[in-house]
Amino acid sequence: MKLTKIAKILLLGANIWYFGEGMLGPLFAVYAEKVGGDILDITWAWATYLVITGIFYIIVGRLLNNKPYKEKVMVGGYMLNALLTFGYIFVSNPMQLFIVQAGLGIAEAIGTPAWDSLYAKNQSEEMDSYAWGLSTGQSQIVTGIAFGIGGLITHFISFKALFVTMGIIQIIAAVVTSQLLFLKKKN
Repeated sequence: MKLTKIAKILLLGANIWYFGEGMLGPLFAVYAEKVGGDILDITWAWATYLVITGIFYIIVGRLLNNKPYKEKVMVGGYMLNALLTFGYIFVSNPMQLFIVQAGLGIAEAIGTPAWDSLYAKNQSEEMDSYAWGLSTGQSQIVTGIAFGIGGLITHFISFKALFVTMGIIQIIAAVVTSQLLFLKKKN
């Protein structure tokens, strides 16, 4: 059982992205409260993220169906996600938090259907279950580690340092996955 070079790049990029994204994790509630949010604001901000992500998953998935530029779209989604993560630095009230959350939902929905399609396309039949188990299992492990590190950064430094770190890590994920653009040109 061997992963293709493309699958390895996709996994590496995704794991780096999950690490950057996962650093906020349960700290989101503390952050939302810090910018003036209450339980309902936290609820609505997270609900906004999930609903917008879901709607745009469907739209982007439909638009990308059988298109040849999925790598570009995925890298663009990763970059947009990184830029919006830096947006947390400027949030000072719950409405701005809703806007950042909505943008992050769109960014994730731009990158994820493309990633899923590319990953599925680059698996052999013998890897069908293992490859998806590897993908999901690694993302859970990486996110769990990221939660802990995000908590340490926030506790010992600040939320601003956390958001800068997250954004930089997500840019690295975009750069790693952009290798696929060059591989595609060679083929």
